[in-house]
Amino acid sequence: MAHYLVTGAAGFIGSHLVDRLLREGHEITAVDNFDPFYDPAIKRAFVAAHGKSANYRLHELDIRDLDGMRSQLPTEYDAIVHLAARAGVRPSILDPVGYQEVNVRGTQNLLELAREWGVKQFVFASSSSVYGINPRVPWREDDHDLRPISPYASTKLSGELLGHVYSHLYGMRFVGLRFFTVYGPRQRPDLAIHKFARLMRAGKPLPFFGDGSTRRDYSYVDDIVEGIVRSIHYDRSLFEVINLGNDRTITLRELIAILEDELGVKAELNRLPNQPGDVPQTWASMERCNELLGTLPRTDFREGIRRFGSWLREQA
Repeated sequence: MAHYLVTGAAGFIGSHLVDRLLREGHEITAVDNFDPFYDPAIKRAFVAAHGKSANYRLHELDIRDLDGMRSQLPTEYDAIVHLAARAGVRPSILDPVGYQEVNVRGTQNLLELAREWGVKQFVFASSSSVYGINPRVPWREDDHDLRPISPYASTKLSGELLGHVYSHLYGMRFVGLRFFTVYGPRQRPDLAIHKFARLMRAGKPLPFFGDGSTRRDYSYVDDIVEGIVRSIHYDRSLFEVINLGNDRTITLRELIAILEDELGVKAELNRLPNQPGDVPQTWASMERCNELLGTLPRTDFREGIRRFGSWLREQA
């Protein structure tokens, strides 16, 4: 049995990861501040079952509070999985300083604690947004011409660079995982699939930005969790950045059509101009992932939407 520190453990991806690690019999120290970015009661419901496990301890802490984490958390871990962050491209444009504080200083704090405690494995949730507007698709990790176009994206790239510093100076293994538009049960309510589905079921119009040609590489949450778990055990090099995506793109128009099929509802569109900070497409090359972590499961998008729809109906 291993002992893992998971930050952002009550969130969408974090709660699924904790589900998996507890099933495997591991000990989990969970950190979450239940930020009111969306209703904290939603996240508390996600983790209610975790508290029944003797292997689980939840600490309500803010990752900006270095002294609080230093004084309240255990100090011996097989790995740290750092998922906590202020999320979202558009909100980061409204609060760039807040995003810098949480995403950069918070990551610095976790790396510093890992150094102090001698933790040798650090897995970091980065983002496909670090690629910015890059016409060379699919996006590859060895393309270093990164030009983020939102404060959120810049903070994730900063986190990767901090990881390189700590890996180089202290021999800590750092694996940065660039997530590509994760969806599935428990998805944040502000994200497109969840937001659109709820609006459609309520008979309300969808905010439809641009002409519908924007494309996203959607990743089902269980596939992402598998990638995180493999990264916890990765040992081939001290520093790596790895895409976790699906190597397939779906247009906004296609997404809405698939949701219409799953929900049995015709979408009403409120057409709006393109949003600042949004990129026209995301597309993950999975070559490095396949080489370093092994070929990951890639859930078919329609099947993933079917599972998400089933979960959504259960919430009603």
